Amino acid sequence: MRTEIDILENEILEKYPEVLDILLRDQTTQKNIIWATNNYEYFGESYLESKQIKSELITGVNGDVIMPRVQKDQILQQSRIKNMAEVFTPSWICNAQNNLIDTAWFERKNVFNKEIPNQKKWKTNQERVEFPKNKSWQDYVNDKRLEISCGEAPYITSRYDTTTGKFIEIKNRIGLLDRKLRIINENVNDLNKWNEATQSAYKNIYAYEWQGDSLLLARESMLFTYIENYQYKFEKEPLIKSIQDIAEIISWNVWQMDGLKGVIPFSCGEIKTKTVNLFGEEETDNSFCKGCLNDNIFEHNGIYCLIMDWSSTGLKGKKIKFIDLLQNKHQSINGK
Repeated sequence: MRTEIDILENEILEKYPEVLDILLRDQTTQKNIIWATNNYEYFGESYLESKQIKSELITGVNGDVIMPRVQKDQILQQSRIKNMAEVFTPSWICNAQNNLIDTAWFERKNVFNKEIPNQKKWKTNQERVEFPKNKSWQDYVNDKRLEISCGEAPYITSRYDTTTGKFIEIKNRIGLLDRKLRIINENVNDLNKWNEATQSAYKNIYAYEWQGDSLLLARESMLFTYIENYQYKFEKEPLIKSIQDIAEIISWNVWQMDGLKGVIPFSCGEIKTKTVNLFGEEETDNSFCKGCLNDNIFEHNGIYCLIMDWSSTGLKGKKIKFIDLLQNKHQSINGK
């Protein structure tokens, strides 16, 4: 099993056909995700923040263009902190906060590990996880989780500590997805049933991110978390089709979005409408985004992001706008 933290796009391209294209896909636009950062513009016009991330831009001789934040130089890290508020949370803090979720869910503490705050680490509970009488391991796997503004998704999967770059072994991982996979590993031995349960785990983990490079890194980490757990459990590589299926789920559940607007980054803007008046003269009407003007998330003219409701069986699900979830919540709060 690999222990390097940087997942190379060249490796994905060579070993796993079609997978990189899936990981680069924006399911809302049916195009590729965009850079949404100006950190790469010195490479040329194709790397401008509004441009799509194409596979040829990050593979071959460009294979080292995108790398985890911990491997970026200090100047670039500080720039991203200043411009995009990009600060990655240490794994021990991610663990502590994820533990709060599980303490509430299991109604007891130290389910997966015991925190050692003064040493900024944790001790993994090696015993099989026991469930409350009214809950099952399937309930835990199917319980939905969402990481907002996820960056490289340290709360979802902890392949490495995002501040030190140290690789974390599977048995000691603390992410939301890592915990679901541990439960599956402890309760399922049949390969086909394991794959089915694992797909359910991925279908119930959601996250969004603005910057395209961080989004791709998050998607890659989640994909390799699947591959590594499969190897850990069955001591062999998963089938290409299985990897592609997981990548497809990830491409829907971990999406690019302006979290303040619910739309694809940069998609709001001025709309020019041309009409002909009674005198046969062409007139241009400029209308601006009402959502941006009024700071109303429900009135933007940008492209609202789609996600997948996987409640139906198989890989197929129902496409819904993320904004609709907020709309329903808004109506519920206001008694409508």
